[in-house]
Order: sequence, then C-alpha cells, then structure tokens
Amino acid sequence: MRSLLVALAVIAIVLIVLGLVLKAVKWLVIIGLIALAVSIVMGFLKGRRSVR
Repeated sequence: MRSLLVALAVIAIVLIVLGLVLKAVKWLVIIGLIALAVSIVMGFLKGRRSVR
C-alpha cells in the first residue's frame, strides 16, 4: 500500500513538472515570435530609411 502511494506521488510530481515545462516552452515560443516580428519590422524600417 505504501509503495502504491509513493508511486502515485512520483507520477503526480512528474505530471506537475511536465505541465510547468510545457507552459514555459509555450511562453518561450510566444516571446520568440514577438522578438522575430520586432526584428523583421526594425529591419524593414532600416531598409526603407537607407533607400531614402
């Protein structure tokens, strides 16, 4: 009985950690996409300035 409880606790901890990691990855992807968009816009604006 005790080993079953320990196994359930370990599985719960692993699932919680996985959930946190997946949330962190999602936020990193969102931040990366925002940074990519900003860098594209900045490059576009600098390119237009150099044309003038």
